[in-house]
Amino acid sequence: MRGKFITFEGGEGAGKSTQVTRLADRLRVRGIEVVTTREPGGSPGAEAMRMLLLEGVVKPLGPTAETMIFAAARDDHVHTVIEPALARGAWVICDRFIDSTRVYQGALGNVDRRIIRALERVTIADAMPNLTFVLDVPVEVGLARVKGRGEASDRFESEDTEFHIQLREAFRDVVQAEPERCVLIDASQQADAVTARIWLAVTERLLKDRVARTAPRAAS
Repeated sequence: MRGKFITFEGGEGAGKSTQVTRLADRLRVRGIEVVTTREPGGSPGAEAMRMLLLEGVVKPLGPTAETMIFAAARDDHVHTVIEPALARGAWVICDRFIDSTRVYQGALGNVDRRIIRALERVTIADAMPNLTFVLDVPVEVGLARVKGRGEASDRFESEDTEFHIQLREAFRDVVQAEPERCVLIDASQQADAVTARIWLAVTERLLKDRVARTAPRAAS
């Protein structure tokens, strides 16, 4: 049986990495094989391109070129990591995926939607997420969290406040456009509360069938 694919999206400082780890641990306790990964990156070829993207080396080439490099990284990632894992029945949890491209390069970079969707058709094939969590946090809270890490800001974290305000709204639009796939999570709460809300959605949307299949049948 094919595995499930869950992605986490949202602005900077939303806590995606923490929640990816927590969800993976909880699923493993239930005996599910889980592969955690990230974008840009996640495979050797894509990780090589990650540095170019996050350090801003590609930025001067413009958003369309940046989109194509993201697509090249995603193609390697999907075909070497994500798709093989799903095919063998593992669940894959990815920190960022297609919605980040739709938002960062599409909504904010003004790259033609037709270009982005055409690249998606080539790169992801059948590897469309079953469930996407958009972690939503006020811009000032997210940026404060990023600053509190004590690390140098990357290409996107260093953008101005207006950029991040637009980013938040664009991710909210993603949820409104695809509510059957996407769930908006208030990530300004304590991490445990966020974890509980995520688990509830996973249970309701992806685990019910699994529980029903494994439940013992009543004697006739």
